[in-house]
Amino acid sequence: MRRFRKLCFSVVMAMTLTATACASNEVQTDTTAENTQTDTQQETELDITDEADTTEFETTTPEESEDQIEGGFHVEGTKLLDANGEEFVMRGVNEAHSWYSAQDTVSLQAISETGSNVVRLVCGSGATYNADSVATLQGLIEECKELDMIVILEVHDGTGDNNISTLEQIADYWISVKDALIGEEAYVILNIANEWYGNWNQIETWAEGYEEVIPKLREAGIENTIMVDSAGWGQYAQSIGDYGKAIFDSDPEQNTMFSVHMYGTAGKNESVITQNLKYATDQDLCVCVGEFGYKHSDGDVDEAYIMEYCTENNIGYLGWSWKGNSGGVEYLDIAESFDGSTLSADWGEVLINGEYGIRETSEPCSIFQ
Repeated sequence: MRRFRKLCFSVVMAMTLTATACASNEVQTDTTAENTQTDTQQETELDITDEADTTEFETTTPEESEDQIEGGFHVEGTKLLDANGEEFVMRGVNEAHSWYSAQDTVSLQAISETGSNVVRLVCGSGATYNADSVATLQGLIEECKELDMIVILEVHDGTGDNNISTLEQIADYWISVKDALIGEEAYVILNIANEWYGNWNQIETWAEGYEEVIPKLREAGIENTIMVDSAGWGQYAQSIGDYGKAIFDSDPEQNTMFSVHMYGTAGKNESVITQNLKYATDQDLCVCVGEFGYKHSDGDVDEAYIMEYCTENNIGYLGWSWKGNSGGVEYLDIAESFDGSTLSADWGEVLINGEYGIRETSEPCSIFQ
């Protein structure tokens, strides 16, 4: 997402400010919406805290454990199937591990108590945020498994960046820590890069980047289901409509799904939300709402309809974000404290306890039953 105040360096800001207007498709956005989107992204970045994990990444050989099982997640058309071949519909939240690692244990326990069956963890590759080591990733995965939650790992360092070289560097990081992923295909989904490619035009570059790095990850032995965020800071879902099939076909494993982030542009009303998800499902591609809030500085969000539509169509969703938002977007905190003892009234209560919220609609992954 665009969120916690994730530091935007001047180079990212410069690239963002030079991005041209988005496609004219009325369902997506207009020039004003795009400018708001890029400005919003910059102002809602998260400050790096002293609590961030400073361990250098390393290579270790994963040991077989009793929890590792044969096979893993795989997509079949619009459905995400678990290692038992059962459909898995994501219901969960995002957790800012990279900036609040000291709160991981408390936060993950509290998140599991909401009924969440999945958690998306913010990680760093070392380019902008501190690199997570193999040991750190393995520890997080084991902790989530003990709490019966599936893990989505994402690197935040390339957020809004438009250079394929940045995506290549992130892919190289995942290859360097692949031992944390190999053997965990039944529990871990790899969201390669959070919101890489901020542009709303020249979308072929977004496609080319993923068509290049996905085969590279597979050649390295990474077989986890891959998740790809749409272009335009995650909000330009038409990019999936235009190039999603080509990206999917570039995966030798045919095991790639997509994610749309829904804020004031992609999630502003029922027709926009519906169309943005149909860009994927109409092509028989698997999609989820990887981030959303109830409002943002680019406009109001119809969070109730996002949850309703996803429930009616067996599409996963994950709210942004558990705790720690700052810089004027504290309203995106789902919980008032990391232990989750009190949920925010306008967002947390709706996301967790609403009619189509997590507690009412979440089902555990069958591998934990």
